[in-house]
Amino acid sequence: QVHLVESGGGLAQPGDSLRLSCAASGGTFGSYVMGWFRQAPGKEREFVARITRGGGSTAYGDSVKGRFTISRDNYKNTVNLQMNLLKPEDTAVYYCAAGPSLDLYNSWGQGTQVTVSS
Repeated sequence: QVHLVESGGGLAQPGDSLRLSCAASGGTFGSYVMGWFRQAPGKEREFVARITRGGGSTAYGDSVKGRFTISRDNYKNTVNLQMNLLKPEDTAVYYCAAGPSLDLYNSWGQGTQVTVSS
């Protein structure tokens, strides 16, 4: 399994932007589908975005479409989540995940907190 470490979380105001990064090590990064998920207090984990191995296809959860963009760099072994027009309801712990297919993620990072508040 690949080891994942997220960074870039923090406190933002509504309308601000944040960029999350996830660094991968210990595996063949280009062989993994990569995803971002989030979990707010008292809520179930929610799919945010995913990107295929070569980066040619992406998908987003309905709540973030048009505001968030996922990208990857298979040379640097990183996946990023650009978050624009942040809303208070985006507040959550964001997790990076890797897996062998679009619907299976078997490696997870420790999470990074994103708080959107005025």
